[in-house]
Amino acid sequence: MVNVPKLKLNNGQEIPQVGFGLWKVTENTAGVVYDAIKAGYRLFDGAFDYGNEKEAGVGVKRAIDEGIVKREDLVIVSKLWNTFHEKERVEPIVRQQLEWWDIDYFDIFYIHFPVALEYVNPKDSYPSGWRNLKGEVVQSKATIQETWQAMEHIADLGLAKSIGISNFQGALIMDLLRYARIRPAILQVEIHPYLVQEDLVQLAKSEGITVTAYSSFGPLSFVELDWDKAINCPKLFEHPVVVPIAAKYKKTPAQVLLRWATQRGLAIIPKSASSRFVENLESVTFDLTNDEVKQISALNQNVRFNNPPDYLGTLHIFA
Repeated sequence: MVNVPKLKLNNGQEIPQVGFGLWKVTENTAGVVYDAIKAGYRLFDGAFDYGNEKEAGVGVKRAIDEGIVKREDLVIVSKLWNTFHEKERVEPIVRQQLEWWDIDYFDIFYIHFPVALEYVNPKDSYPSGWRNLKGEVVQSKATIQETWQAMEHIADLGLAKSIGISNFQGALIMDLLRYARIRPAILQVEIHPYLVQEDLVQLAKSEGITVTAYSSFGPLSFVELDWDKAINCPKLFEHPVVVPIAAKYKKTPAQVLLRWATQRGLAIIPKSASSRFVENLESVTFDLTNDEVKQISALNQNVRFNNPPDYLGTLHIFA
């Protein structure tokens, strides 16, 4: 089994540097999670918005019941969706998500996006998505400060070991740090060679906030969604900078892209088919040269694929 390095968060908690992302794991989710645990994954990155938390929990329970792992061996991650940002809604939905997972606490719980939307009862629409029941995108008046204080309450109750932020940019992070009683332990953002985000990474590191990169393969995750921006973008797996480096080390382009991220000190959460479970874990078993890291970073085009205006026509979070 691959010895995956661990990163220490600012509260002393340690997490595997390579985890498994559950976004778009919609078929046989329980089996996928169970098989991933058997392959050596110990961190699973979920969210209310993914709509598969109950199924993922079944896979976790099976692995625990069979003695493959103990609960404390796993890092279970989830996120607060945009429709639950009011302070009175945070604890109830966290408890609901824990019930779906069939666990007592999350190891990490994020604010998924820095935007508050009109409440939608999950009994009426699950997952809620970005639109209300009328099909409209309607913001609520909950502030990030209100939501963060509710997140701190979740931590106080022991419902989450660590709390973090996702899709936050620099100015908002600096503002949050002014009033945070519990500093965010971790920041999860889109990072790949077309969106390097070096300044944001450096800001987080300077504040003791660990960074997790999602969409490590750039456009690949979004081609499946039939998004033109992704379809028309050169594929990183075929890029003339990445392919020769992969050949040099007798590794796959995917492994090179993941190693580029982990050598920058980032945690990663790739989703993969079972045939690539071990391959992704083994991305930490070789080292790129500093020059090769710089070559890959030089591919930066500031291209963001997960940008709400592209699929909603509004909510310019990253403007």
